[in-house]
Amino acid sequence: MAKKCKCECPECMPEWLATFGDLMSLLLCFFVLLLSMATMDPKKVVAAAGSLAGALSVLEGGSQTEVSKNRVQLATPITKTDETTKTINKLSQAVQEFKQFTSGGKGPSIVLEDGEEGFFIRLPADITFKPGSAAISNEDSLLFLKRVSIIINEYLPKDIEIQIKGFTDNTPPPVSSPYGDNWELSAARAITVVKTLIKDGVQPKRLSAAAYSEYHPIASNSTPDGRKKNRRVEIWFFAKKKNNQNKVQKSVLDKVK
Repeated sequence: MAKKCKCECPECMPEWLATFGDLMSLLLCFFVLLLSMATMDPKKVVAAAGSLAGALSVLEGGSQTEVSKNRVQLATPITKTDETTKTINKLSQAVQEFKQFTSGGKGPSIVLEDGEEGFFIRLPADITFKPGSAAISNEDSLLFLKRVSIIINEYLPKDIEIQIKGFTDNTPPPVSSPYGDNWELSAARAITVVKTLIKDGVQPKRLSAAAYSEYHPIASNSTPDGRKKNRRVEIWFFAKKKNNQNKVQKSVLDKVK
């Protein structure tokens, strides 16, 4: 009987490994198809990223966690820089510590929010002022504003300006108030915050004040909780257009000529 020759062919991979490889390839194609058919809303993605960053106390200058409708100043979006990011982080830390160390757990609290043209601190009037008054009666609020002043002086870029906005609900000031209507009250509260920041070392030329009375609510005035939210002072940080005034003056001169 002739002796069989030994096969010299190289040993192939196991049969199960080929099947496993095919399965992985099919799964990969399946998930690629799922991703290609999915639709992602860029606004929701940016909002989710901003909310997550805020929860981690790491906010960046461009994240839009909530866009406010009450912006009428001529402004340009704040450019992302290390100084701006550091400023927002410091302000966010100050807001979080204020919430932790104060007992004002009921009703609105101080928040830091990001908008299209800048960012702002919302300071509820109920934890800062007495009804119908524009004098800051809360020591914690005074300490918070002092810390904001320190952060402005140490970290805020010089090309960013600050505007203080006063808001009220639709309830007229009490009879005992020295202010005749909500215009006067909202203006007086905004000016009080401006003067407090100046007293704490912020340069006056970087500050401005605006009054909005009851006409820019962020909640319904038909409920007590809504009125609490509407009574507020906002500290806005934005980069103002430098050439806008020059363009207006040039346009007027051209028309005269």
